[in-house]
Amino acid sequence: MTVTRTPPRLGVALAALSAAVGAAALGLASPSAAGLAAVGVALVAVGTLVGSRRVLGAGAVSLVAGVLVAGGLAGAGPGPLLTGGIAAALSWDLGEHAIGLGEQLGRETDVTRNLATHAAASLAVGAVAGAVTFGVYVAAAGGQPVVALVFLLVGAVALVSALR
Repeated sequence: MTVTRTPPRLGVALAALSAAVGAAALGLASPSAAGLAAVGVALVAVGTLVGSRRVLGAGAVSLVAGVLVAGGLAGAGPGPLLTGGIAAALSWDLGEHAIGLGEQLGRETDVTRNLATHAAASLAVGAVAGAVTFGVYVAAAGGQPVVALVFLLVGAVALVSALR
């Protein structure tokens, strides 16, 4: 029996879906951010599909760059920035997990429960990080620039990545 050492299709779909949600949120804020995010979605999908951590990482970086452009240049509000940042971290995390499962177990193994549990846990961590970040934003909204929110968002993305 031959084992195909590529990520499971469900893992690819979850990573790409997360990236697409982030790109859609950023698209509401800024066309230039949407362009960067669209490139990120394509790179995340392709990187996860072929099992390339480098391409997956480049896609996540492109999504984060879209968040920075939306916040820094377009002055987007906290909603699209938080959604885009959490989606970027989530898509990278889900893609990494899918690649690891593919390397260890192969595409033919049923890993639906594993992927669903990992996705739910990662989404919960992202939601908590987003809620804390938004709470800090609301508390500091008395005259703080949007750039402060962008830095808080980058910190939240780093926190989610570190908790992986």
